[in-house]
Amino acid sequence: MTTSHPIHKNKTIATLFASSGGCLGLYRFYLRGRKDKAGWLHVSSLPASLLLYLVIPDAPVLFIAAPLVVSALAGMIAGLVIGTTPDEKWDAQYNPQSQQCSASAWPLALILVLTLAIGAGGMISAIARTFDLLFTGGAYG
Repeated sequence: MTTSHPIHKNKTIATLFASSGGCLGLYRFYLRGRKDKAGWLHVSSLPASLLLYLVIPDAPVLFIAAPLVVSALAGMIAGLVIGTTPDEKWDAQYNPQSQQCSASAWPLALILVLTLAIGAGGMISAIARTFDLLFTGGAYG
């Protein structure tokens, strides 16, 4: 008689998925499966941006890509939350029946540093460009 062991969810992989593919909800599908509604909400940001482009083709790129930008920034925040979760709490939440224990190492720290740098830069850029478009009509770019 064979017993199936549940799949061990790796925190480093989940953080990488959230940081790099957060705008498509890769981390949500990795952690919760294909039936996750929030993951599909991330995926819907791509057709929403395309629809905005088709409806308002002359709009600034930032406004057309706003659903993707918001989804990507939310993914980066989720990556930071996932990556900074203690291993014991991670295993209790996502690996309760797994025989394996999580042991995060230096690649997770590197992913977190890059996520923070890219996410903060993206957030500052989005805020600056939005203010430029709203208050100067795009005079600075």
